[in-house]
Amino acid sequence: MTALRRDHAVAPTGYSRWLIPPAALAVHLSIGQVYATSVYRTSLVEHFDASQTAIGVIFSIAIVMLGLSAAIGGTWVENNGPRRAMFASACFWAGGFLVGALGIATSQLWLVYLGYGFLGGIGLGLGYISPVSTLIKWFPDRPGLATGLAIMGFGGGALVATPLSGQLMALYDPQYVAGQSGSVASGGALVGLFATLGVVYFVLMMVGVAVVRVPPAGWRPAGFDPAKLRAAPMITTANVSANNAIRTPQFWLLWVVLFTNVTAGIGILEQASPMIQDFFREGGVSAVAPAAAGGFVGLLSIFNMAGRFVWSSTSDVIGRKPIYMLYLGLGMVLYVLLALFGHVSVALFVLFACVILSFYGGGFATIPAYLRDMFGTYQVGAIHGRLLTAWSAAGIAGPTIVNTFLDAEGEPGTLTYDAYTLPLLTMVGILAVGFVANLLVRPVAARFHEPEPAASGAGAGKEAE
Repeated sequence: MTALRRDHAVAPTGYSRWLIPPAALAVHLSIGQVYATSVYRTSLVEHFDASQTAIGVIFSIAIVMLGLSAAIGGTWVENNGPRRAMFASACFWAGGFLVGALGIATSQLWLVYLGYGFLGGIGLGLGYISPVSTLIKWFPDRPGLATGLAIMGFGGGALVATPLSGQLMALYDPQYVAGQSGSVASGGALVGLFATLGVVYFVLMMVGVAVVRVPPAGWRPAGFDPAKLRAAPMITTANVSANNAIRTPQFWLLWVVLFTNVTAGIGILEQASPMIQDFFREGGVSAVAPAAAGGFVGLLSIFNMAGRFVWSSTSDVIGRKPIYMLYLGLGMVLYVLLALFGHVSVALFVLFACVILSFYGGGFATIPAYLRDMFGTYQVGAIHGRLLTAWSAAGIAGPTIVNTFLDAEGEPGTLTYDAYTLPLLTMVGILAVGFVANLLVRPVAARFHEPEPAASGAGAGKEAE
């Protein structure tokens, strides 16, 4: 266990910083599986003879615990370094699958809540934030690129987990046909699926643990000049502690920015498959087949993943505040177009939705760099963890807003495009709030900065290791 200590993970001479993004990617690809739960949701409903809502609670618990564990454990992650945090994440995430497998084997749904939901959710939160501050310290010259490379994995995790889960269930249950509507896997296949995923993801995450290193004290990339940062009005070279950060208006403005961007994006993501079918339904029959709707969901995942890299990298060039003006401002325009003209053609609908989802992903990947600009590198991981409570809140708000409107319009499978007009225009109003919040962001007042000795002496040395 001593190998997990921060002082045992300092990079040796000649270590390449480009090994850090793959290490972070190993963790984020693993925990990104949480977006693939729909693959086996129907099988869980049948196995437990439960409602869709009761099974959906598993996902909700996991996302809520992601935000809470990131917020509560952020300072611990900063103090103990990425290795120990990533190891803890692997244990909780894999352990959650194994406890969930036990719950399925014994038909105890509460064990799945405890395993995949509660324990797995803690692994999600710790795994999500554990590489962030390390990436930013290795890439002070390109923080958006670095965090985008890693967080891209979280958005793309479902692209790997979806076919993998289907093939594993078919392997353990020959009667199950992956991708076939109405095909349900047996309880034994679900046990095998959860147990296998737990082992596979633990091994993959341990590769990240073995590779990750922290930079030596005083390290900086070749050719990097901190004086250039001092010349940028929205990028600080000072440092703000996590406790002080939550006392600043900038933290809460960025909380609102993230909350609104996620709430709007998740409103489409959560309804993607039925939404595209409803938009092109006439006489009770949709022109979009269920298989095509499934392909649309996969396409959204690709844009979600690509947006995390492309837009966050772009923010290194044009700045964090302007890129969020794009996410939120153009996002408002696209939601209006989707509400009013999305039913004109499938191509237009897909175009609008894919760009919106790219902004959704980009918002996640850009926010760590925005925090670094505002608060410095001192405890950026802990600050990021606390800000992710906005994700937990949005994960409840987004689906609730959309589902409330749709429930008032009629039964699933009978809705048409006009049922989505009010929820989509509501998202325009939500994005407008975020747009204004982003406009109000200013540099953090000097009274919140850490004293210079702490920033450049022992305390800063610990953080820079």
